[in-house]
Amino acid sequence: MSPTERSGARLRTTGMRRRTLLALPALGLVPSALLGACSEESSVPADPGSAAVPEAGEGAEVIAYGDDPSQLAELHRPDGPSRGVVVVIHGGFWKSAYDYTLGQPLARSLAAEGWTAWNIEYRRVGNGGGTPQTFDDVAAAIDALADVEGVDTSTVVTLGHSAGGHLAVWAAGRADPRVAVTHAISQAGVLDLVMSERMGLGGGAAASLLGHTPGPADAQWDPQQQIPLDVPVWCVHGIDDAIVPLGQSEGYVVDAQAAGAQAEIVRVEGDHFVVIDPDSEAWTATLEVLDSIA
Repeated sequence: MSPTERSGARLRTTGMRRRTLLALPALGLVPSALLGACSEESSVPADPGSAAVPEAGEGAEVIAYGDDPSQLAELHRPDGPSRGVVVVIHGGFWKSAYDYTLGQPLARSLAAEGWTAWNIEYRRVGNGGGTPQTFDDVAAAIDALADVEGVDTSTVVTLGHSAGGHLAVWAAGRADPRVAVTHAISQAGVLDLVMSERMGLGGGAAASLLGHTPGPADAQWDPQQQIPLDVPVWCVHGIDDAIVPLGQSEGYVVDAQAAGAQAEIVRVEGDHFVVIDPDSEAWTATLEVLDSIA
């Protein structure tokens, strides 16, 4: 199926799903993934160390890349030939109260679109994460793809939401990785840690991640300070996002383009969470970015 045919089929399917989704509130039903995501607006979890490791999503294979309970990933394979690998990195301001179940709906959608989806978990602030542990885990999870039987790593796209968008773009700039990231897609990503802290995003989440107030000495962890990258970056962002302002993406893209890097802003209608709703037009826009890659 060509990209044009895929896009047309998606629009028809999205329209039917959207009508179903709109009917759910009247029935007292809301998709569980969106309920979990909405709690990200709280700056401080009630009990950040209490999150249990969730079970694997339907049809997925769980693979550990380390000994910690959070060092695992779900592998979702397509029914036919794979177009490439998409590494799904969930958000939650790097806090342990949020886990990789946020990425499961996206991973299932990606597999249905012919991609191999690698939905990763990692240590977060509150369960052994922080700097450098969170970054070490994301790097190790991506590199572990080299050992997964039947996975072609010639095309590896990182796809992350919010704090996961930060990690997706950060991972694309790693030096001498075992598995190289070829493209990065940030969904409402926190791409400027210094500005994030100045604005108080996530209740000072960037400082909690780093262990101190972000500054020039943190260039190795901050995508904004790593410009330009050799890897193409797309920033998909809702224009009504009140949790991670659109300026986080717009500022990154403007500076990246000025530095000669390949970067693009994709503005979509909606808030912070619309980009991770697989029944939304925002997700369709993300799939169209992927269509341009493979």
